[in-house]
Amino acid sequence: MTPAEPVPTLGLLARMEAVAVELAAIGGREILATLGSRLAVQYKGDDDAIALLRDPVSEVDSRVEAMIRRHLTNHFPDHGIIGEEMAVQPGLDSDFVWAVDPIDGTSNFINGFPLFASSVGVLYRGIPVAGALWCSTSHLLTPGIYHCGGGTGLRFEGEQVSPMPNPAVRKRLAGDPHGQSRAGPWDGRKTGSAAIECAFVAAGLLQVARFATPNIWDVAGGIALARASGSAVFQEDDREWTPFESFGEQLAQMAQWQRPLILGTSEDAAHMIDIQHADGRDCGHS
Repeated sequence: MTPAEPVPTLGLLARMEAVAVELAAIGGREILATLGSRLAVQYKGDDDAIALLRDPVSEVDSRVEAMIRRHLTNHFPDHGIIGEEMAVQPGLDSDFVWAVDPIDGTSNFINGFPLFASSVGVLYRGIPVAGALWCSTSHLLTPGIYHCGGGTGLRFEGEQVSPMPNPAVRKRLAGDPHGQSRAGPWDGRKTGSAAIECAFVAAGLLQVARFATPNIWDVAGGIALARASGSAVFQEDDREWTPFESFGEQLAQMAQWQRPLILGTSEDAAHMIDIQHADGRDCGHS
């Protein structure tokens, strides 16, 4: 077994944050360059006709991931890579893995619905330690990159982000897989992009968000952002919600990770967990 690398220094994290920003920017530039053009689109899945319509991939997804991987290899050739569109690339005696989603919200993207993101997360022994998400919109109503990793908290295009909710607003927003929260003090929203909802939680646009079965590339960068902003992160395992710790230490384990997640302020995350427990009881679950 390869000895673990030392815990990354703030200097190394800042360097990886800068590279993550470069990678997310590649995704953003390619997305913007292809808006309005006719894209080649395929659908992943089995032979079931309905399933085939659930998971589209555009020519941009694959091209962007290939570009990101080449750029990343120039900076950190020993690090592992997990991406949505291409095979897992094992690292060379390294505890660092990069989780990449070239376009999260592909269905939105191919339909011209302007909510999508290009997501990059950096993991140290399965723990998100840096991230960068190019988002098609933001708290400033402009596209740009949310990022973190060098010990300076959450930033957007290099500037510190400090959410300041309006105390006059009595009902805030929650990301919900069904598009509306069945209970609780929020108005539910479903954007079609887990990555952008993570960024919106970090930026304070959503108080909380719940994800049913995300993949690691959907949320790795977003979890890093959420933690940098002080948000709480919980995952469900065997019907129990516990604080998220890591995606696991083995590359194969990380690549197969799928767990329900809740991100948000400590109070709102706890309230959402209570609702999930109540729903489980209502459905006869123990």
